Amino acid sequence: MSLSEFDLIRQYFSAATAARDDVILGIGDDCALLQPPGGVCLAVSMDTLVEGRHFRPGADPVALGHKALAVNLSDLAAMGAEPAWVTLALTMPTADTDWLRGFVEGFSALAAQHGVQLVGGDTTRGPLSITIQVQGFVEEDSALTRSGGRPGDRLFVSGQIGDAALALARATNSPSSAEEAGYLQQHLDRPMPRLALGRLLRRRAGAAIDLSDGLLADLGHVCSASGLGARVELGRLPVSQAVAAECAAGRWQYALAGGDDYELLFSVPEAKVADVLRLCSGADQPVQEIGCLVDEPGIVLVYPDGHASKEIPLGFDHFRD
Repeated sequence: MSLSEFDLIRQYFSAATAARDDVILGIGDDCALLQPPGGVCLAVSMDTLVEGRHFRPGADPVALGHKALAVNLSDLAAMGAEPAWVTLALTMPTADTDWLRGFVEGFSALAAQHGVQLVGGDTTRGPLSITIQVQGFVEEDSALTRSGGRPGDRLFVSGQIGDAALALARATNSPSSAEEAGYLQQHLDRPMPRLALGRLLRRRAGAAIDLSDGLLADLGHVCSASGLGARVELGRLPVSQAVAAECAAGRWQYALAGGDDYELLFSVPEAKVADVLRLCSGADQPVQEIGCLVDEPGIVLVYPDGHASKEIPLGFDHFRD
């Protein structure tokens, strides 16, 4: 016996996440009723993942549930926002209960980790796609933005970059060892949004963005919004051994333009660098300085041998062939 849309909602989504006190009315009515705290802005972001475009057919539904929420929470992290609520629009070819069970498992585990409640959404039949909207809170004067950079700000990146892009390339082209493949795949399938780091950077960082489209593409967004350029020292990029080997062979595209890292790129005024580094170390938030913002437009790449170039690999673009 097939499940109806309302059966799916009751069985898989109504109690998928823990309840929050600021949800007056959640799933089950025409609208959710939500009560934001006073004195804060509501930060809202939405992303869509489409089968065959953002994830391969047959992808592990548990990992997919995690990633679908993680990429949205990463946007809140980039603003320094505290996550609160989420809505989910899920389009599926069939009501596959095994797939749904796995998806909700991955989704719910990450939601519980960050205190997020699922408050509504939609289910419909069609090609598999997942659209998630997250809402969070941040004080207006402490929100991180792309336009907050200033000349002389030092540039930092959290975690490691390039592993997700290399995982995708290795899966389709060049096989890795089982150990390396597992490590890389973990970074592609289960990115961890840097929410704690985003909160730590409030009132300390100049500009910030999450790395979804590739380091240089996203740095370009910061430069454009801030009206600045940047200088990036490639020898200082935080990369794994696998990505470092690719860079040493001249294949910088994984670290520079691969995307899907969901780390934070941020700038820090010189006067606040020591404080930020001390706090990051104490909070176990790994960050690496990679360059600085400059007055001159454009991004200059300084290679390990000392030569500089303005030739920029392209980042991810949904509408580029």
